[in-house]
Amino acid sequence: MKIYIAGPMSGLVNCNRDKFNRMADRLTEGGHVALNPAILPDGLSQADYMAVCIAMLQRCDAILMLNGWQGSEGAKAEHALAKKLGLEFFRLNEPFFP
Repeated sequence: MKIYIAGPMSGLVNCNRDKFNRMADRLTEGGHVALNPAILPDGLSQADYMAVCIAMLQRCDAILMLNGWQGSEGAKAEHALAKKLGLEFFRLNEPFFP
């Protein structure tokens, strides 16, 4: 399964990359393909980041929402798009996720 990781990044230490990367490793170890926006370089505009992330999300089967996503404008936009695309949803506080 191709799973996009969504969550808060802006304004957090190292853009929360450690949490994103740990989750990507966990998904990969479980046999999934993790699409991880934390691999994107610093220095892009918010519009550039969203354009790349939307393209990543459109190729996925599911989205995994990291804790705190509700406080992130980008993650909320990704959540809304994933709903429109009919993707499967996973959250860390659920008893099961891939």
